[in-house]
Amino acid sequence: MKTYQTDQIKNIVLLGNSGSGKTILGETMLFNSGSIERRGTVEGKNTVSDYRPIEHENGNSIFSTVLFSEYHNKKINIIDTPGLDDFSGGVVSSLYASDLAVMVINVQNGVEVGTEIHFRHAAGVQKPMIMVINGLDHEKANFEKSVETMKERLSSDVMLVQYPLDEGTGFSTVIDVIRMKMLRYGKDGGKAEVLDIPADEAGKAAELHYALVERAAESDEELMEQFFANDTLNEEEIKKGIAKGIISRSIFPVFCISAKNNTGVDSLMDFIADQGPSITDMPGLKNSKGEMVKADPAGPASLYIFKSSIEEHIGEINYFRVLSGKISENLDVVNTSNGTRERLAQLYVCSGKSRTKVPVIHTGDIGALVKLKNTRMGHTLNAPGNDWMYEGVIFPEPKYRTAIKALSESDDEKLGEALSRIHLEDPTIIVEYSKELKQILVHGQGEYHLSIMKWHLDNIYRIPASFSTPRIPYRETITRAAQADYRHKKQSGGAGQFGEVHMIIEPYTEGSPELSMQKFGGKEIKLSVRNKEEIDLEWGGKLIYVNCIVGGTIDGRFMPAILKGIMEKMEEGPLTGSYARDIRVYVYDGKMHPVDSNEISFRLAGRNAFNMAFKNAGPKILEPIYEVEIMVPSDRMGDVISDLQSRRGIVLGMSSKDRFEVIRARVPLAEMNKYSTALSSITGGRAVYTMKFAEYSQVPGDVQEAVIKAYSEEEEEE
Repeated sequence: MKTYQTDQIKNIVLLGNSGSGKTILGETMLFNSGSIERRGTVEGKNTVSDYRPIEHENGNSIFSTVLFSEYHNKKINIIDTPGLDDFSGGVVSSLYASDLAVMVINVQNGVEVGTEIHFRHAAGVQKPMIMVINGLDHEKANFEKSVETMKERLSSDVMLVQYPLDEGTGFSTVIDVIRMKMLRYGKDGGKAEVLDIPADEAGKAAELHYALVERAAESDEELMEQFFANDTLNEEEIKKGIAKGIISRSIFPVFCISAKNNTGVDSLMDFIADQGPSITDMPGLKNSKGEMVKADPAGPASLYIFKSSIEEHIGEINYFRVLSGKISENLDVVNTSNGTRERLAQLYVCSGKSRTKVPVIHTGDIGALVKLKNTRMGHTLNAPGNDWMYEGVIFPEPKYRTAIKALSESDDEKLGEALSRIHLEDPTIIVEYSKELKQILVHGQGEYHLSIMKWHLDNIYRIPASFSTPRIPYRETITRAAQADYRHKKQSGGAGQFGEVHMIIEPYTEGSPELSMQKFGGKEIKLSVRNKEEIDLEWGGKLIYVNCIVGGTIDGRFMPAILKGIMEKMEEGPLTGSYARDIRVYVYDGKMHPVDSNEISFRLAGRNAFNMAFKNAGPKILEPIYEVEIMVPSDRMGDVISDLQSRRGIVLGMSSKDRFEVIRARVPLAEMNKYSTALSSITGGRAVYTMKFAEYSQVPGDVQEAVIKAYSEEEEEE
C-alpha cells in the first residue's frame, strides 16, 4: 500500500452508546474508500470491526478495533470503540491515539447514557469532536428532539452543518448549510447528487448558515475581521473557522447520516479528510519530565503503545502511534519504560484482524508490531538518546470487584497466567492477590465487565473458576487496658518446652503517655521501662513493644521471640483473623526454666498471652471507609441519597458539574458490594461514580456481632 506522510493522515475514534451504529459506520467508511468490496452487518457477524467470538455472541463491541481507509489521497485511521461503560478502557486508550472524536448518536433515542459518558471522557482529555446523528431512515427518527437533547445534555455549542429534509422511512436528502446545497442520495446511498436548495427551504437554510458563519468567525481573528468587513464568509473561510472551532472545542458540528443505507457518509468522510485535525494541529503530549513533545515529522523516532492484544496463531500484537519522526523496518529502539532494547523487525497497518506489511510509518500514523519481547501497552519506544516516557493513558478507577478461585487447585497457576493475559488486553481489569484476605481479587468497571472476563476463562482458556463476594479488610484494635499471663509447658521424652509471659496491653494513639502503674484485680503492677520498639505496621497503624522486665525473670534473648509471637497474632487478629493495629504491649514479668526454655516456648507464650489480653481489652473491629463521589442527574438525586443512607453512608456535600449534581459521601466498603449495578438500576445507567479509601472507623455494635459470627461460621466450615 501507499506510504502516507504526516499531513495526509487523519485519526478518528468512533464514540457513542451501544447500538448507535458505530461499527456499521466504520464498515461503511471502509466500503466507500474501496477497502472492502461488500459491507458486513452486526447481525451477520461479518463486520471487519467486531470479529471476535465474544462480540459475535453478544452482538456488540467489547474491544476497541483499529481500521483504516484510503480516501481522497488521505489515510483515515478509524478506531471503533465499545459503547458500554464497562469497557471504557478501550475508549480512553483510543482517545489517546486519535485527533478527532466522532460521536455517533442514534436518532431514535437522542443522547443516551453512553453518549454522556463518552462525551465526558473526551472532555477530560480536551479531544476535538464532531457529532453524527445516525439512523435517519428509521420510521421513529426525530432529528429535532435529538438536537435538543444534545444541546441540553452535552453542550450549547452544538451547531448544525446539515439537517435532513426527509427523515424517516425513505430518508435520502440532506441540506448542507456550509455549502448551501442539497445532497440527494440514490436507493443504495453512496455518492450524493449535489443540487440547489428548494425555495421552501431557503429561509431555514439561510438562517442556519448565518449562525454558522458567525460562530466560524469567532474562532479566528482574521476571519472575524473578514466577517465584519463583508458580513459573511465564503465556503473555504467557513470551513477554516469550523476546523479551528473544532480543535478548541467551541464548535461541535452536527452531520446527518444513515450508516446502514450509506446515506450522508460520503459528506462526513469528505469533511474528516479535508477539515479534520491531524497530529500537527494538536498540542504536544507531555512526557515524564513535564515537557511538551510536539509532533515533529523530521524529529527522532518516538512511539507510544496504546493497545495490546493477543490473537490466536499470532500471539501478542502491540498497536502504536508514531508521535515523532518515522518508524522503519529493523529499526533498533529503546523501551524507555523499562530500559530494554527492541528491534522492530516487521511493521503492519491493521484493519480488524487483517494486517498489511509496510516498510515505514510516519508521524501521526497508527501501526502494529508483533514478537516484541519486553513491550506492552503503555510503554514508550524511542530512538537511542531520548530517555523520557510519555505520560500515557490514564484509565478510570475500578468500580466493581469480586474474588475468584479456580475450581481445581491444579488450575491455580494456569488461572494466574490467564488473568495476566486478560489484564494485558484490558488494563482496566486489575488482578490482586490479597495475602490479608487470602483471596485473588479481580477489579473491573462493572458486573458485566467481569462476566465477560469469566467468559474468556471458560471458553478461551478453559479454566473453570468461580466468583465469590470479596472479604472485607477489617482491622482489629482495643479500647481499654487489659492484663494476661500465659505459661507454655510441654514435656515429651527428651528436652521439654517452658516459657511464661506476663503482659499488659492498651490502646495506642500518637503522643499518648506510657503507663507507669496499673491495677488489675486489686493488685498494683509497677512498670519500669527498660527499652521499647516502635513498629510501623505494613497494613497501617503501629505496635509499641515495651520491655519492662526487671530482675532477669526473662532473659533478654527471648524478648524477640515474644515479639514474634505477638506479631503472629497481630497478623491474624483474635476476632476475625484481620490485621490488628494501634496497640502498646508491656511485657513486665515471666518465668524461665534453665533447661527447657527456648525461643519457640516464649513465642507461643507471648502469642497466647496477647490473645487472652486482647479479648479482655474491649476489642473493636475497624472497617475501611471510602469517599465516594457520584455524578447523578438532578431528578435522581433523592433516590441516590436514600440508597446511600441505607448503606450506612454519610453525605458530606453536594455541588453541580457539567449539568450533573455531584454527591460526596463516606460509605463503608462492606456496603459497596455491587454498587455499580445498583446505581445503574436507580438512575437508568446515567450516574457514574468514583471511590477512594478515606480511613478506618469503628463498626457499630450490631455489625461487629454479625461480622464475628460470620467469621466463626466460616472457620467451622473450613
